[in-house]
Amino acid sequence: MQPVRQLTPRPNLYWMTFGFCALGAACIFLPFLVVDKGFFLYCGDFNSQYISFTQYANAFVKEGGSWSWATDMGSGFVNSYSYYLLGSPFFWLSCILPASWQPYLMVPMLCLKYAVAGGGAYLWVRRYARRQNLAVIAGCLYAFSGFTIYNTFFFTFVDGIALFPYLLWALDEAVYEDRRGLFAFVVAVNFLNNYFFFAGQIVFLVLYFVCKCTTRSWHITPRLFGRLAFESLLGSAMGCVLAWPALLSLSQNPRTVNFSSGYGFLLYGKVQQYFAIFYNLFFPPDPPYLPNMFTDCTIKHTSMTAYLPLIGFSAALAWLRTRQGHAFRRLLFICGLCAMVPVLNSAFYALNSSYYARWWYMPVLILCGASMLALEDEEVDIPRKGILPSLIILLSTVALAVVPVEGDEGEWTFGVLQQPSQYWLMLGLGVAGLLIFWMVLVWYERGPRMPRALLAAVLAFSCLYSVFHFAIGKFPQWERDGGYRQECYVEGPQLAEALPEGFYRTDTYETFDNLSMWTGISNLQFFSTTVEPSIMEFYPQLGVKRDVSSKPEAENYALRGLLSVRFTLMPLDEQANFLDEVEEQGWTFWGEIGSYAVYENENWVPMGFTYDSYITQEQLDAIPEDKRSNVLMRALVLDEEQIEQYGSWLTQLESTDLVDRDYDAYAEDAAARRASAADSFVADNYGFTATITLDSDNLVFFSVPYTEGWTATVNGETVPVEKVSGGMIAVPAGAGKNTIRLDYHTPGLAQSAAVAGTAVLIWLGWMAWLVYRRRKPAPVSAPAPVSNEPADSENESFSVELPKGNTDL
Repeated sequence: MQPVRQLTPRPNLYWMTFGFCALGAACIFLPFLVVDKGFFLYCGDFNSQYISFTQYANAFVKEGGSWSWATDMGSGFVNSYSYYLLGSPFFWLSCILPASWQPYLMVPMLCLKYAVAGGGAYLWVRRYARRQNLAVIAGCLYAFSGFTIYNTFFFTFVDGIALFPYLLWALDEAVYEDRRGLFAFVVAVNFLNNYFFFAGQIVFLVLYFVCKCTTRSWHITPRLFGRLAFESLLGSAMGCVLAWPALLSLSQNPRTVNFSSGYGFLLYGKVQQYFAIFYNLFFPPDPPYLPNMFTDCTIKHTSMTAYLPLIGFSAALAWLRTRQGHAFRRLLFICGLCAMVPVLNSAFYALNSSYYARWWYMPVLILCGASMLALEDEEVDIPRKGILPSLIILLSTVALAVVPVEGDEGEWTFGVLQQPSQYWLMLGLGVAGLLIFWMVLVWYERGPRMPRALLAAVLAFSCLYSVFHFAIGKFPQWERDGGYRQECYVEGPQLAEALPEGFYRTDTYETFDNLSMWTGISNLQFFSTTVEPSIMEFYPQLGVKRDVSSKPEAENYALRGLLSVRFTLMPLDEQANFLDEVEEQGWTFWGEIGSYAVYENENWVPMGFTYDSYITQEQLDAIPEDKRSNVLMRALVLDEEQIEQYGSWLTQLESTDLVDRDYDAYAEDAAARRASAADSFVADNYGFTATITLDSDNLVFFSVPYTEGWTATVNGETVPVEKVSGGMIAVPAGAGKNTIRLDYHTPGLAQSAAVAGTAVLIWLGWMAWLVYRRRKPAPVSAPAPVSNEPADSENESFSVELPKGNTDL
């Protein structure tokens, strides 16, 4: 089936679709805005990361800089936030307003993203539609799909969902309309927005291209292929400004791992994974952290859902069972195969070994197009071939609710569901949606009034099931998150003002994640994946798990002194628990600030100090992990090259000198380090300046994550920045007074910016030439004779006359 063209212009209902989606999203979030008094709180990552990240990044980009001290122990700003939001056009739009407004902009920005998603889906689908009002419905299905609703939890993931339809639309425009330059621009926007999502989009576009060509939907000439390749490369070059620095950083990240081998390429380790993939086509999604039916597999936070509101998979299923040889059909079957085979699934996110389904929004868009084609085609029996089998599949899951289960002590219960009430609600919604869809089809018989009724039903149902979805995820954490606004948004800046001036780190105990985003003070407890790789190298050697967050246990007292932690903050009612964990470890009550109790570290060591001794990595590895922080307070870890160069400045400790590792020895070591600490340490958004007076040549240690982006000068002379103690930095300095300056430059950013800037200039020049050529008067020629012969069927294969009345909603 070819895309549909009319001999007369068709109405463009883009803004109508945009408005419907924006209004629907507003209706979904309005009840929660009322409950939260204008400050939408959801749960998990949404609260912990995205609210705080967006307001912090808003303020940071206005101040300018390259190094973020508030990100864990400190991290490069570009690499830390390019994955989350730094390339997003929605983020930069929000920067028009003050950073303090950002938490109140979360819902308006979500409404905008939903509207852009629906409008983009409409633009792409309308090419294949005979009835434009059905394309509007397809746009709404995409905007309120289970994938979009589910991934609101991740907030910035919705950006990729919103922008992707424009990528397919621009590609179709380039092929069908010979439109030039648009595809390159949209490629650049999607690449800049999120390099992780773009990696999957490349794979999907290749599949889309192959399916279109092999079904003869496209006729690609060598010249057209060359132009598409040129625009793809040009767009990628324009959008690479954040991707190359991120790639350099991710290549050193231990979480970026390759797939295993053997069976791991072809089969999932748990059979439930296959059932979860299949049933998520038909069921409304559970919240990301509350999977219900299939829990013995990887499903939490994986974005595994392809549900379309109201109609589910039914319309697409009926169309797939009726029509053969269509590009969409072939593409959907290929995507289904990819979802079922681990190595093919991981191809959409650079062969990472962690399971995710975060590429499903792309086949979801195709499902919306297939559903629209089913509604247009009266030969497709949706009730019998789509709705009925979907109902049977939904009801088959009742077996999970009634199957007998023997407990550990011999007692018998029924059902394997984690939350039976949640299951019955989702099952009821899924069944009710299909029955309503069935009634609309029966009552209106696909006549002129059917699209209006179906659109109303889709929008109403989208609001209903979305509200239930957010409520199920939100209210279990209602009590825990109730104080978020007060303790973070209000009191975070107050903490920064009340605490003493100067540079130091803080720690938190039983507080909300990422408090440093609100105080602006470096904090040991931090929740983010894309921090400096050396942080993920440093912590594990000390027995501290570091995957998606840094959360060293409170009893690791030596780590606090080593990392210049001066204060620990906690809710007032958590003081007793904190003191039980850190009993006799050098913490004294400092005061109260709002709802926080503040304790000061007696063994705090200012940033920037020297050692008298060093040890090798082998010596450190021989020490139990829980005592290595104590040892690092006593000696610096150097590699062989560093020992050869700086070994004469320090004394190597023998293993017998490392036996004494109790608290008293730590306190003595901390005092010795404090005595040798820098006279001053001033941090800024580009690095730091320290002054220190040394009796002899030595290495000055800074508990700052090592990265190749650091450059250092001592008294104006360039010196090397050494990676020591498994991920931190040290700078060689001579005897006497030293002024040490370290500046951070994002590795690869200058080069990628140069490539992107050059590509943008090429694109602008190309666009100017196209405009000039279009405006250049065409040569006058004699009019062609009028022929009464019928138009050639091949040339006019796109021309279809619409029945009157089918373009109005």
